[in-house]
Amino acid sequence: MNYRHEWKHEINFSDLITLRQRLRAVAKIDENAANGKYEIRSLYFDNPADKVLREKIDGVNMREKFRIRLYNHDVSLIHLEKKSKYNGLCRKEIAELSVWEAQAIAGGQYEWMADSKRELVIELYSKMMQQGLRPRTIVDYMREPFVYGPGNVRVTLDYNIRTGLRCTDILDQDCITVPAPGDPIILEVKWDAYLPSVIRDAVQLQGRRTAAFSKYAAGRVWG
Repeated sequence: MNYRHEWKHEINFSDLITLRQRLRAVAKIDENAANGKYEIRSLYFDNPADKVLREKIDGVNMREKFRIRLYNHDVSLIHLEKKSKYNGLCRKEIAELSVWEAQAIAGGQYEWMADSKRELVIELYSKMMQQGLRPRTIVDYMREPFVYGPGNVRVTLDYNIRTGLRCTDILDQDCITVPAPGDPIILEVKWDAYLPSVIRDAVQLQGRRTAAFSKYAAGRVWG
C-alpha cells in the first residue's frame, strides 16, 4: 500500500459553508454518505505512558496509531485500522472485526487475537503485549466526504467532534460524550501522486495554513 499526501486545516463555520458549496460544484459526494454525511465513532489505543499522544504532540516523523471504527453506529461493518505517518505522508491498513471481537477488545479480552488469520489483528495484539497498548478513548464526529477521480482525491469536512468520558466500549450507544474544546471543524484533503488544480483552488482559504490537528489529541484534553 502506497503512502498518500494529506493536508489538514482547522476552519470556522463560515469556511465550512463556503467549502461545502465549492466542493459540491466540482466533486462528487461519497456514495457511502446518506444525505451527504455520516457519523464516525473511533476507539483509539495508547499505552500508560501516552506514547501515541506524545509522539503526535512532539511531531515525531515516523509514527502510527491503531483504532477501531464504525459508521452511523452500524455494527454490520466494524474496522480495525492502523494509520501510519512518515515525512508528512500517510497510509491506512484495515481489517474487519466482528461484533464479538470489537466487544472483546474493548472489554479486555485479548488472547484470541494471537490466533487470528488477519495480520493487522496479530500486529495489534503483539504491540498490546510489548508496548502496553490498550483502548484509551472514544471520539465521535460528523463527516461530509467528497471524492474526485483524478489523483484519487478525498476531501472531508469533520465537525461536532466529541469525546467519551472514561468510556471505551465502542458499541455502547449510551456512552457519555462531551464536545472537544473549541468545537473545532477540520478540513482534510488526501491524494495520491498529484492534487488537481480544480481541487487545490476549491479548498484554498485565505489565512488558513496546514496544521497537524489530531482528533485523538483533541479527545484526550479531558484525560
